[in-house]
Amino acid sequence: MGQGTEFGLVDLEEVDTPGDEWEEIDVSDTEADRIARKRDREFEQFEERIKDADQFKVEQSVFDDATFAALYKLVQDGYVEAFGGPLSTGKEANVYHALGDDREVAVKIYRINASNFRQMRDYLEGDPRFEGLGGQKKDVVLAWTKKELANLRRAQAAGVRVPEPLATERNVLVMEYIGNAEGRAKRLGEVHIENPQTAYEVMREYMRRLYSAGLIHGDLSEYNVVFDENEGQLVLIDLGQAVTVHHPNSREFLERDCRNVAGFFSRQGLEVAEDDLLEFVTSPEPDPSGE
Repeated sequence: MGQGTEFGLVDLEEVDTPGDEWEEIDVSDTEADRIARKRDREFEQFEERIKDADQFKVEQSVFDDATFAALYKLVQDGYVEAFGGPLSTGKEANVYHALGDDREVAVKIYRINASNFRQMRDYLEGDPRFEGLGGQKKDVVLAWTKKELANLRRAQAAGVRVPEPLATERNVLVMEYIGNAEGRAKRLGEVHIENPQTAYEVMREYMRRLYSAGLIHGDLSEYNVVFDENEGQLVLIDLGQAVTVHHPNSREFLERDCRNVAGFFSRQGLEVAEDDLLEFVTSPEPDPSGE
């Protein structure tokens, strides 16, 4: 990063101040499930094209028919026009570069057979949006996908720079692509920071804004923050596991976030205390936790 980078904050005057109301999230069958059951000729041809594409060949074992149907529906709706290569791969999901109607997008595909299924449940249980969620693996992954969409919207409304969420269908999430012609935006842990003090101040303000909006990231570190060179801003990513302040483990998750962030910036040469960061984050007015 160049000298003098300011890591600009989103202007709070341009966003809505969210309350702590939480919508119920429906995990019943989607249009993709109905398309998969119907399996007309156009869908079957689309599925074969995707299966033959180089970037998807290794994933055939983890994509069920309804996942292909979800991609098909998103193409039909105009959110995706052409698929590119993978941006990242993980135990929970793969993220692909794609072309949307008039912009580049990132397509995140959660694995129905996610290896850390039980860990997903730990983040969902206790979230008021998912009361009564069943124990089926499919339901948990679908809930997780919709949870990330809701969390991104909530963070964006609070003035936190995140990838703009565009659409979701079953276990597929389409969102803004953060990057340039050279590739995806680099994570904070992958770059040399010329101005760590300013970067830290932006990070702690984003954490405070999330908390004020009733959210805790839950897995915040230098690997879940990227630098958008086009805008000169830090962008928080991977909000699928973010929980509300009323989650039974929310304090534990927040303390871990503070420990990770304070530790990273301490290694950049700043005098950052985990307790001071925690106090800053949890002191908005009014306090959404009700404490």
